[in-house]
Amino acid sequence: MPKEKTQKKDGRISRRDFIKTSAGASLAAMLSSGGNVFCAGSDTIRVGLIGCGGRGTGAAKDCLESSKGVEIVAMGDFFRDRLEGSLRRLKSRFKGKVKVTPETSFVGFDAYKKVIASDVNMVILATPPGFRPIQLKAAIEAGMNVFMEKPVAVDPTGVRSIIASAELAKKNNLAIVAGTQRRHQAHYLEIIRRIHNGDLGEIKCAQCYWNQGGMGDYWKYYEKDGLSDVEWQCRNWSVFTWLSGDHIVEQHVHNLDVINWAMGAHPVKAMGMGGRQVRIGPRSGNIYDHFAVEYEYANGVRLMSMCRQIPGCANEVAERVIGTKGLAYTSSGGGIIEGARAYKYAGPDHNPYVVEHADLIKSIRSGEPLNEGRNVAESTLTAILGRMSTYTGKELTWSWAMNDSKLDLSPPNYEFGDLPVRPVAVPGKTMPV
Repeated sequence: MPKEKTQKKDGRISRRDFIKTSAGASLAAMLSSGGNVFCAGSDTIRVGLIGCGGRGTGAAKDCLESSKGVEIVAMGDFFRDRLEGSLRRLKSRFKGKVKVTPETSFVGFDAYKKVIASDVNMVILATPPGFRPIQLKAAIEAGMNVFMEKPVAVDPTGVRSIIASAELAKKNNLAIVAGTQRRHQAHYLEIIRRIHNGDLGEIKCAQCYWNQGGMGDYWKYYEKDGLSDVEWQCRNWSVFTWLSGDHIVEQHVHNLDVINWAMGAHPVKAMGMGGRQVRIGPRSGNIYDHFAVEYEYANGVRLMSMCRQIPGCANEVAERVIGTKGLAYTSSGGGIIEGARAYKYAGPDHNPYVVEHADLIKSIRSGEPLNEGRNVAESTLTAILGRMSTYTGKELTWSWAMNDSKLDLSPPNYEFGDLPVRPVAVPGKTMPV
């Protein structure tokens, strides 16, 4: 893939310039920082926040709550109102820990570069997922430790970029922790440990679900009015595939990540079906509202995956792994094993959104940085593979998606201008790319 180029002379940033790149033990119970001296005699972690929406603000809050000696010193977003609103909320809650000034507040598509160039040693990446690959690349090349929200890409091109950046981080002893918080949640850690220890016997099959109601009350909708196409789509990013990856990628990646974790592997192929039953009109963008995907792993184990965002239907957000000696059931509320080695987790379960930051910061200070880049990249591609199979109606392989797919969803230029909405995919007519 071509390397990132510089900004065009007319101020626009080309998509081809913007996105391209060459292709344990958890600390779950440790919510205090401690550790060795960090950063030339000071253990203060100076954090830059890139993406100041609800999740970015929440991640900054979790980071500040997780450990001592952490400050937010720079912030950037596409939109000034999002940045200013986030800054007000953070300053009102964390007096003395948020040291952002007008000189370290940045707006625009290149705001991430300016945050990275500030006096920071860690960044939080929480812009829409379509921007994650280029921002991680820039952060790692600049020597930053990174917390990045899931998912980490919306197409195979982006996944390959994430993996390359994760390898560079490993080479340079930099930390990457992802927002797959279940990997930092005590009951998940214990159930997965027991699965890996053989408590279920030989794994035979699995299921995972993120079935819930509609998202109309969760995401604020911005009317088109006088907004350019790109600004309107970025403000309503969750319903456009080039920005969110569709809800199978943006949301269901959590459950798929748990199954990959339990299997210790990624699937080798996928066959999916889905569509739009209730998402109608411009407010619905071009994403689906339901998916059902069967994945197959190299050992023949099959995973049945379901996700739905439709009001008035049965809801479930959980994972189930079935083996020859029993089954494991996990959800955000707890974990159990039924069978010969029955077990129910009854220990402490600290807030995983806070713990993931504590784990990250502890690893930085210890000189043994966590690197979750490849794991989250593979779980993201698992979701993307399911979406691509569903959109096209074709059985698709992991090898093809990882090595041969040319799919690149981003627009030709990153600027607040014209950008027609891509048509909704039609299985049997939309072709794999």
